[in-house]
Amino acid sequence: MGKSLGHHCGVVGVYAETEQPIPEMLFYGLFALQHRGQESAGIAYRKPQEIVVYKDLGMVSTVLARYLEESRLSTIGIGHVRYSTLGGNRIENAQPMLVNCNKGSIALAHNGNISNTIAIKDRLEDEGSIFQSTSDSELMLHLIARSRKPDFTEALREILVYLEGAFSMVLIHDNSLVAVRDPNGFRPLYIGSKEGVNVVASETCALDILRITDYRSVKPGEMITIDERGTRSEMFASKPRISQCVFELIYFARPDSYVFDQSVHLMRKRMGAALAKCDPYEGDIVVSVPDSGNSAALGYAEESGIPLEQGLQRNHYAGRSFIMPTTAQRELAVRMKLHPVKSVITGKRVILIDDSLVRGTTSRTLVKLIKEAGAKEVHLRLTSPELKHPCYFGIDIPTSAELISNSKSPKEIAEYVGADSVIFLPIEELESCVETPRDYCFACFSGSYPIDVTNSRGGLAE
Repeated sequence: MGKSLGHHCGVVGVYAETEQPIPEMLFYGLFALQHRGQESAGIAYRKPQEIVVYKDLGMVSTVLARYLEESRLSTIGIGHVRYSTLGGNRIENAQPMLVNCNKGSIALAHNGNISNTIAIKDRLEDEGSIFQSTSDSELMLHLIARSRKPDFTEALREILVYLEGAFSMVLIHDNSLVAVRDPNGFRPLYIGSKEGVNVVASETCALDILRITDYRSVKPGEMITIDERGTRSEMFASKPRISQCVFELIYFARPDSYVFDQSVHLMRKRMGAALAKCDPYEGDIVVSVPDSGNSAALGYAEESGIPLEQGLQRNHYAGRSFIMPTTAQRELAVRMKLHPVKSVITGKRVILIDDSLVRGTTSRTLVKLIKEAGAKEVHLRLTSPELKHPCYFGIDIPTSAELISNSKSPKEIAEYVGADSVIFLPIEELESCVETPRDYCFACFSGSYPIDVTNSRGGLAE
């Protein structure tokens, strides 16, 4: 993939009927969601008299390891992993966010992007609000505090109607856990329970690690409250227009997860098979760009009959590929993370399977590596259509001008990255891979947004 796409976070919430080691449970849930954000991690949980927050820049294993050293009992907590966009990797943008206001103590962890942020923030600033972060998640706390509704639930219900865009989130209010998913259902959110413990999480892999097998999706437009009175659900949006992000299935979610009630692994295999059907070229081996291309490569190989080989080895200790200032340093970062297996590649016509192409810089280095390893030909295949439009709903896609597919044809892209050919999965074929395409958002490919984004900008959600 050309520069890796950024995703805006993962959330976990836990409510237990009896005291449990809540921070430890949050640690394991967030560890399972680490792929959704590697910039910062944090938890909030209730002590007898207050909600406490601990968060910092870094990975879950570094920031939250202290919560595995001794048992800290509680009945409620939420957690967050974050990918930074606008404002950079700053501690003030880390979550959960905690406020004490006229509605009580509120902690919030948010996955998504409020697309009408500009209008809301301008109004709040005109009314005298002071902001501590660049996160649009903070806007929701301001709106709740400023609501004239005296009750927290009524205030939350009121402000949710004003919000546009993507917001799958968990909140603590006093002694209750609240889970909310926006009416479009852009980002996934699941809820499950076992033996008096209720867990909410962005993906089912976080429920699996806590051995919760009884779960369901939080419905688009649904608000769930869990407290000592039990679990209550209500729809705050009567006519939701479901627009689930198809990129969750293509790239972001873990392959062992279910999102939008679909197996991510099986969906990626289906996309790979659809790509093979569109491909007139014949290669000698199929090679995936690990890890997001693995399932699709398997589907491509099964459909085409071309053997799948492990032609690229990923160094799992390389960490994140940080933005490097020079071409040589960027190339070195790719070489540190991925290395070709020469015995597999030498003399072969390689079908290289990746999930998407953004700017093309990383793909250029990868193709160079594979050819240096002795490949006879390299044919790059992408299981997404051409990326041509920015996202306003929780994915850090660059501006249209930065997306390579807006300035080059597939043939020109092949020349730029050094591949013998480049083929993208057509939108209509991608639509055929999902069961109900009308329930998905394809705007980053088509430019047809499910809601008005005239006054929107991406990059604010955390």
